[in-house]
Amino acid sequence: METLRERKKRRTREALLRAALELFTTQGYEHTTVDEIAEAVDVSQRTFFRYFAGKEEVAFAVQEMTEAHFLAAVRARPAHEAPMEALRQAILEGWDEIRETVESAVPVELYLRMYRTIESTPALLAAHLRRSAAIEETIARVLAEREGVDVATDPRPRLVVAVFGGVIRVTERQWSTGEDFSLEAIRTLTATYLDQVGPALAGSWRDH
Repeated sequence: METLRERKKRRTREALLRAALELFTTQGYEHTTVDEIAEAVDVSQRTFFRYFAGKEEVAFAVQEMTEAHFLAAVRARPAHEAPMEALRQAILEGWDEIRETVESAVPVELYLRMYRTIESTPALLAAHLRRSAAIEETIARVLAEREGVDVATDPRPRLVVAVFGGVIRVTERQWSTGEDFSLEAIRTLTATYLDQVGPALAGSWRDH
């Protein structure tokens, strides 16, 4: 059971997170200072640094939570599932938990706005791509362990994750430039695009 002190710390962290994302999405990431984030919550800069190492860490805090859920979901998939199917089911079946994770931290609308801010801010986009490469390597190692292969000598774990990660990036780009910014919309797009991987890679694209 959460103690009063733990609850107060969680609420302070969540308040700092919401204030930071609100400032990033309204006045821009580069134009927002740590002092402004702390001031918005009426705490000191020192308090901010107790919870976050800096602006980049708070900018990606929600994504880090969803990535942790996804990794746990991949690890929990049944052993008989093929690697790509395990990744597909982990993201689609875990969608409600991912949504709950987002909603427990910030309003979904703010999360969606922050995603578009990341896409349009060079420093954040570079960090996002760097983080994506790191999480893909972690997933590849999880798949290798699950399948009993050596990731150092067997290219398949990294190949599968590269394809999966590419689909997710295409999905996110399509979603972020569309008209429906709901989480349900990106879930539907994800399922549709993953279903097209096999035919797109192995099948003919021409009408016969």
